Amino acid sequence: MNQYIIPANSKRSQLYFGLFHEIDMIILGAGILLSIMLFILLKSNTLWVTVLKVLPTIAAIFLVFPIPNYHNVRVLIREMFAFVFNQKRYYWRGWCSSYVGDTEQKAANK
Repeated sequence: MNQYIIPANSKRSQLYFGLFHEIDMIILGAGILLSIMLFILLKSNTLWVTVLKVLPTIAAIFLVFPIPNYHNVRVLIREMFAFVFNQKRYYWRGWCSSYVGDTEQKAANK
């Protein structure tokens, strides 16, 4: 039998810097590029204009920031959106290791 040992971090080696997919790099690059363009185009030095100039980079960093149990915040937002607006019905089965449904329960009672 051919059995191969796969290292635990084999998926991370396919990511840029071990954290980012291509789309994440595009989002981050677009946010930084837009902020640079705003710094060039807007000449005012007030606090609110500076916040406006940095806002695209902050939003991009927020979207690609890695979080536990999900790849990043963007994936978490996508999953929450799919859960809320999906037509699929989810059933809670608790924390037990095995689930006995109605049909299994009826067969065991006979």
